[in-house]
Amino acid sequence: MKKKILPYLLLSPMILIMGVLVFYPVIATFSYSLKKWKLTAPADIRVVGLRNYGTILKSDSFWYSFQNTLFILAVVVILTTVLGFLVSIFLNIDVKWSGLLLAVAILPWALPPYVNGILWKFVFSSGYGFMNKVCIGLGFVSQPIEWLSSRWSLLVIVSLVVTWRSIPFMALVCLAGRQSIPNGIYEAARIDGGNSRTIFQRITLPLMLPFLGIGITSTSVTAINVFDEIIALSGYSDLGKNLLVESYLTTFSFLDFGKGSAITYLVMLFAGILGVFYLRNLNREVEY
Repeated sequence: MKKKILPYLLLSPMILIMGVLVFYPVIATFSYSLKKWKLTAPADIRVVGLRNYGTILKSDSFWYSFQNTLFILAVVVILTTVLGFLVSIFLNIDVKWSGLLLAVAILPWALPPYVNGILWKFVFSSGYGFMNKVCIGLGFVSQPIEWLSSRWSLLVIVSLVVTWRSIPFMALVCLAGRQSIPNGIYEAARIDGGNSRTIFQRITLPLMLPFLGIGITSTSVTAINVFDEIIALSGYSDLGKNLLVESYLTTFSFLDFGKGSAITYLVMLFAGILGVFYLRNLNREVEY
C-alpha cells in the first residue's frame, strides 16, 4: 500500500505547482474569453459564448498582428536554423579554447530579452545608432535612415534580434546531436570511400534531423511569443505589433478582458500545436 501511495506523495508538490501556475490559469483564461468583460463597464459582465472569438477573427487589427507574427516566425526559423547549424559545426571543432567559445556563444541566450532589444535599439537608432554611422562612414547614405519607423524594416530588425537570441539554443541542440553520433559510423563511411559531402548528406544530416526538429519547434514557439523585443524597439505602437502585443493592448490598454483573454487563448493554441511537434521530436528515438 505504501509503495502505491509513495509515488503520488512525491509528485504531489509538482502537481500542486502545475495546477496553480498552469492548469488554473488556462481554465480561468478560457472562462474569461467566453464573457463580455470590460472594466469600463463593470456592471455589464455576462457570458457571450464564442462571440469574442468571432469578433476577433473579423477584426482587421487581429489579422494585421497575425501577418506580423507569421513574418517574424518565418524569418526567425529560417535564419536560426541555418546560422545555428553553422555555429554548431564551428563549436564542434576540438581546440584549446573550445570551452570559452561555447561560453561566449550562449551569452545572447543568457541575456534578458528586453536587454537584447535595448542593445539593438542603440544599433539601429536613427540619431546615434551604430548602423547609421557605419552606412554614412562608408558612403552608402548621406542622411540617417529611420530603421524603426516603417513596418517591414521594424519587423526585420525584430526578427534579427530574436534570431540573435535563439541561435545559441539551436547551436547547442545541434552540437549535442552531432556529438551523439558515434565516430565508428564516420570511420566505416570513409573506409567505404565516402567523401565529406556524401557523409554529410547521408549520415550527419539524417541523424541530426530529430535534433533539428527540437530546435526548430522551440524557436517557433519563441518567435510566436515575442514581446519584450518589440516593446524595447518600438514601444506599444501598432506598427510592429504581433499577436502577443495585440493581446496586451486589448487587455490592459482597452481594458477588455474578454477579448484579450480570447486572443491570449488563440496564441496559446497556436503555440500548443507547435509544442506537440516539439514533444514528438523529443521522444523520437534515433537509430545509428
